[in-house]
Amino acid sequence: MTQRTLGIIGGSGLYDLELTGRQEHRLSTPFGDPSDALITGELHGVRMAFLPRHGRGHRLAPHELPFRANIHAMKQLGMKCVLGISAVGSLKEEIVPGHLVLVDQFLDRTRGRTEESTFFGNGCVGHAHFADPVWESLRKLALDAARSVGATVHDGGTYVCMEGPAFSTRAESNLYRSMGASVIGMTNLQEAKLAREAEIAYATVALATDYDCWHETEDDVSVTDVLAVLAANVEMSRRVVAECARRIADAAEEIHCEGVMEHAIITHRPAITADARRRLELLFGKYM
Repeated sequence: MTQRTLGIIGGSGLYDLELTGRQEHRLSTPFGDPSDALITGELHGVRMAFLPRHGRGHRLAPHELPFRANIHAMKQLGMKCVLGISAVGSLKEEIVPGHLVLVDQFLDRTRGRTEESTFFGNGCVGHAHFADPVWESLRKLALDAARSVGATVHDGGTYVCMEGPAFSTRAESNLYRSMGASVIGMTNLQEAKLAREAEIAYATVALATDYDCWHETEDDVSVTDVLAVLAANVEMSRRVVAECARRIADAAEEIHCEGVMEHAIITHRPAITADARRRLELLFGKYM
């Protein structure tokens, strides 16, 4: 049996897990460089890979993130599962700052990220099935892991992915609430789209840090408040990740989504350009 894997894209505080065989990797991809070096190692016999989404020191704004390079780097390292761990604003009273949400749907409110939302284009066209954007078996595993380590966690919900970097207007926040959305953030939808294309099982662990700006009795969101909640929950996030690794190691079947893109490419094979074949070899070579 091949070694099981788990990639983590999130804050740099997650690097502090006690991994064996720890190594740092500075990778390049056909889509540029990832946000930062990736750290690999083993935990509970699972091969782990960590990437700080915004770079160490939080250098990259949401609209600057090299989403394609980040997911391609995870593929290079052989990750079959990836968890995206990120801060979000709560759009529901019952999702209290400090709670976790294991979302199962997304709404896309980004504007300038078309290129960073897909590996396709420029010589090869394909369309991924994305009705269910989160890989359910991984989401359920993370949900059970979070509950088992004592987190207050909500099962399911819709994540609104906004452009940023400014927070919502009050009108926008109330609009998203009227749509029934649960949380709002700036990063995870592109990761989910690209992971699906890369045949990587993906799920989001969303950490509520504030009530956005819709709440009548709570202060409007501020960077200071967000950072305070994140700092208080770094240890909980590490415990969730460690428990996810343990459960992946003990699971009867490996979680993966290999084969989901087998029929996605619609460009006639002779028409796929040489440059596209080079860029996409790792991802779709077996289908081209």
